[in-house]
Amino acid sequence: MPFNGPALTRPVPIDNPLALGLARAPQEPALRDLRRSLSWAELERATEQLARAYRALGLGPGDRLASLVPNGVELVVHYLAGLRSGLVLTPLNYRYVPAEIDHALAVSGAAALVFHRERQADVAASTRAGELPLGTIEIDDLRGFEALLERCPGSGAPWPVLPAAAPCVIYFTSGSTARPKCVTHSRASLGALLASLAQALELRPGEQVLAGCSLAHVAASALCLGALGAGAGAVIANTIDSPSVETLLRRHRPEVMLMLPAPLFGLVRDGGLQRQDLASVRLCISGGDKVPHQLQQEFQAATGFCIHESYGLTECAYATLAPPSQAGRIGSVGPLSPGLSGSIRNPQGQEVEPGEAGRLWLRAPSVMTGYWANPAATADTIQDGWLDSGDEMRLDGDGNLWFCGRRKQIIVHDGSNICPQDVEEALAEHPAVELAGVIGLRDPVHGENVRAYVALRPGQPAPAAAELIAFARQRVGYKAPEEICFLPALPLNPVGKIDRIALGQLAAAQPQAR
Repeated sequence: MPFNGPALTRPVPIDNPLALGLARAPQEPALRDLRRSLSWAELERATEQLARAYRALGLGPGDRLASLVPNGVELVVHYLAGLRSGLVLTPLNYRYVPAEIDHALAVSGAAALVFHRERQADVAASTRAGELPLGTIEIDDLRGFEALLERCPGSGAPWPVLPAAAPCVIYFTSGSTARPKCVTHSRASLGALLASLAQALELRPGEQVLAGCSLAHVAASALCLGALGAGAGAVIANTIDSPSVETLLRRHRPEVMLMLPAPLFGLVRDGGLQRQDLASVRLCISGGDKVPHQLQQEFQAATGFCIHESYGLTECAYATLAPPSQAGRIGSVGPLSPGLSGSIRNPQGQEVEPGEAGRLWLRAPSVMTGYWANPAATADTIQDGWLDSGDEMRLDGDGNLWFCGRRKQIIVHDGSNICPQDVEEALAEHPAVELAGVIGLRDPVHGENVRAYVALRPGQPAPAAAELIAFARQRVGYKAPEEICFLPALPLNPVGKIDRIALGQLAAAQPQAR
């Protein structure tokens, strides 16, 4: 039988997400980063002015407006202005190179591109950017938007009332198994997504959330927009590094923070972090990949509390999250978030017995409407109203889900399924290992063999490959790697996960372990 998360009770008005904060305390800070702070009233004014400037440029409801803008106050203002004016926000990862920029602009059919001045050379190298119907808009920071306002002040005409089904944002998937696809959310699905997150976090008006990962992706952008919709402020890390996050923790004392596992490892291992820096935090969320047990141990030793692991995907954002009022269960990704229903099925589409692993299917008002201009991919992913997550999960008797691996990344060795994250977690427990990435290599005898790529921690004695293999075998038995390759650093994809596609390409170029 399908299982359900809590009922969704708190809608977020996409047309006016700042209403609660404006009514409660218009002069209190609403949006801050390392360089700038905007009160609720200032944020409302900046949003309205920029929305009108976009309209004056010829951008109208339904137009895709791409953005290549780094983390900061100005990116959230841009998002709010786009939602108000009915545009389809199309954020590009700030690390995109010209070929990736071209792909994103082409597949989304963007009308214009807003970009930061420091990316001028890459935009100039893009073949698509110069052909956009409404051109490009270069900014530096909010002053760049202010210069745009002077050129295009806009009119005072009222904003149109848009249907709930109208698209409002296109997020690009991380591309962990293929080229990024355009995940499209409507005004209704985005509103439900933000409401579900705010409810799961048990956010209270006046609290602060800290976004410690890229705002170009759904996790951090939904955290900021959902917080604002709940009357809570948002604090943004301009760069995802330990000094920046530590400064924001000390300066703004957020109650909720979000970081991915790799930078969280860096934070807890940074000598400058003090236990009191996290004294205000009641909830630390992480996800994107399985949170290693070693990270949980080190974080708990540094802070006195555990990380609440979340599971999500661009197609519906935070699918699971243990609310802060419940003790997090280490190793679990938590229960379903508000408004979601789940079903765990075998490859034949039949529901499995309780406690068995199977593929997770999801149904919710927060699920995407589809992949932009890709009906075939949409039909493959959404069937009878259910979204195929592609991920293996099991459900325990308390309603908590446990991540068992991504179906497309499962390694099949001698007929046994091996989850790369299990092996990576075992290797990460070694004191000399900084990060580990695991892939499967085709083998005529065993089907696939396990190869691990490892980056070592500075200042630690370097172990031999055989020592690490034996170390992993003590923890995960037959899942342990047959081969270890040492790298100075592991490749990460645009959202900070281990880039297994890059590791696969490296393996193809260097078939013999070194």
